[in-house]
Amino acid sequence: MTSIISPTAALAARHRQTERKLADVQAAIAQLRRETGQLTVTAIARRAGVSSTFLYENPQARPLVQDAVVATRNQRTRRVADEHDRVEATWRERALNAEDGLTQAHNEIRAQRSRIGELMGQLRDTETASSGDPAQSTAAENASLRRRVRQLAREHRELQERLEGCRANLRHAETRIGELEAQLVEQQQGGQAGR
Repeated sequence: MTSIISPTAALAARHRQTERKLADVQAAIAQLRRETGQLTVTAIARRAGVSSTFLYENPQARPLVQDAVVATRNQRTRRVADEHDRVEATWRERALNAEDGLTQAHNEIRAQRSRIGELMGQLRDTETASSGDPAQSTAAENASLRRRVRQLAREHRELQERLEGCRANLRHAETRIGELEAQLVEQQQGGQAGR
């Protein structure tokens, strides 16, 4: 003999099943947030053991899933934007520091050259007054000038190397910024396509 289930009992059973599914969906969302941080409708359905149709059609499940997916996407976008800002600020600060260092070095070199010119003039005046042999004083002055030229050439080379290093850092920063911007655009487009 077949037992007949009353409509009230069938509705209550269906209601309990729906509540169980909703609890499974909430648990799946919480687990996926802890494990991967990336939530999609398919991943939530698979983890909760429900169909994607249930997630889209159930009026209680739909907002749970939509809020979780949007929150995850927003969080990922914020992380990418924060990383981009941090990297850009670091490289910008390095470039500004390098420019300041280069300006200070140029100013120091100009000041040293001016001081050397003054000292060389004083030295010439002293040598001319004290020495009777102009060839010897000229040779000494020439040797001194050669030493100074070598020193200035070495300083110039060091400054050029620093400038090239700063330029290389700046090029690397611009490349990295471009890559991060491309990733951000791809993620935003991927998020819109998933809607």
